Amino acid sequence: MSVSEKVAYLKGLMEGLDIDTDKKEGKLFTAIIDALGEIADELDDLGADVDELSEYIEEVDEDLGDVEDFVYDLDDDDECCCDECCDDDDCIEVTCPACGEDICIDFDDIDDDGQVECPCCGETLEFDIEVEDDDEDADEDKDED
Repeated sequence: MSVSEKVAYLKGLMEGLDIDTDKKEGKLFTAIIDALGEIADELDDLGADVDELSEYIEEVDEDLGDVEDFVYDLDDDDECCCDECCDDDDCIEVTCPACGEDICIDFDDIDDDGQVECPCCGETLEFDIEVEDDDEDADEDKDED
């Protein structure tokens, strides 16, 4: 039974008891029933507002999902999933063997063991990198002179 139905039942019960509304007690009961009626009406209005807002939030959530798919779905654009530009000389573009995405790896991000984490899937990638020591090249040039 809803709140409005309960208030209507109380009002009918009060009328069935033949309470004299001209006496103090009757006036009190009448005022209480009227207040309860107004509260029930407000609750009905609030329930309708909540239902309307719930529908609106669902629509916004769906629209936000569409925006997220458009913004973050890089599979359709065939772009790499990192924020860096692969035009830099200190960066190399590779395909991650785990997720198949084309990613840009900055040489500075590769640790001493030749490992770096894929920015798309988090898989640890390993590279065999030979580091040329500029000091050794400079020493060899001096020895030739």
